[in-house]
Amino acid sequence: MKLEQSLLEALHEGLVIPAHPLALTEDRKLDERHQRALTRYYMASGAGGVAVGVHSTQFEIRDPEHQLYEPVLRLAAEEIERAKLDRPFLKVAGVCGPTEQALTEVNIALNLGYDTVLLSMGGLQGLSEEEHLDRVRSIASKVPVIGFYLQPSVGGRVFSYEFWRQFAEIDNIVAIKMAPFNRYQSIDVVRAVCYSSRRNEIALYTGNDDNIINDLLTTYRFTVEGEVVEKQVVGGLLGHWAVWTQKAVELLEEIKLARRSQQIDINWLSRNIEVTDTNAAFFDAANHFAGCIPGIHEVLRRQGLLQGTWCLNPHEVLSPRQFEEIDRMYECYPHLHDDDFVRDNLEVWLAP
Repeated sequence: MKLEQSLLEALHEGLVIPAHPLALTEDRKLDERHQRALTRYYMASGAGGVAVGVHSTQFEIRDPEHQLYEPVLRLAAEEIERAKLDRPFLKVAGVCGPTEQALTEVNIALNLGYDTVLLSMGGLQGLSEEEHLDRVRSIASKVPVIGFYLQPSVGGRVFSYEFWRQFAEIDNIVAIKMAPFNRYQSIDVVRAVCYSSRRNEIALYTGNDDNIINDLLTTYRFTVEGEVVEKQVVGGLLGHWAVWTQKAVELLEEIKLARRSQQIDINWLSRNIEVTDTNAAFFDAANHFAGCIPGIHEVLRRQGLLQGTWCLNPHEVLSPRQFEEIDRMYECYPHLHDDDFVRDNLEVWLAP
């Protein structure tokens, strides 16, 4: 399977792709009404797609006692189909685990009409780099793949530059999400793509929540066999963009205008810090990201898009002082939230 041309062009133009959270009731059962409302919110916000079954959707959805992987993917797919949008909208399924499990999840996603998969390489510490590449080739033979460089502090690992050189040469890799939270490792990925024969076929997306705006404004430039090759990070696939999404869409459009003008205002550096500060609160950077999912839930709860901050893992809760830190974000950066937009549309999104 290949990615439809209109979706491929949109992916390369640059999209806001929120990582879709999981709506639960107080007894930790799937809250279908609010799950559907979230998907409707992302479409109404102008997002260019959603990623479902990823970290923000909680990896526990795959556990036998929950068996929620197919249901949450299905709910999002139904809402997207129902909306009949007149613009490209990318359905991304999170896929993880050993090759056999990953292929099972690919088949579920394809049966539900998903366009591509975000392939996690987390939790597979025993695999060599070559074994990882074999796994990627197996998945990419079935479905377009968005690669994912995940930071080690939340289950990822460091990969070599040579790994990414070989990764970029795999047919049907359509994008790479860079989220190592490390400039050196991010450069490894971009340089590897620039040196690849497929450099024009791979879109780069930021997942570096600590550097979102700077990533999106930076042109990477390398000399490859005497030729200057340039590459930009065109969009973001982010848990951070699961909240205040309408403002994230506005932000990316502003950044696209700035990139075309070739005149980057110095105030963008300050705005980058503002966004990073909000992310530190939402994702609980002070406590090694222990409260990252409840932090996203808390913002959505305040807006009425979720009923609570509950996670499938009952021990996954807001960290001490995280609630107050989110208060501080609202006080310091009122121009970054989209509460008015949500308030005006919430009743429609929650309707049957």
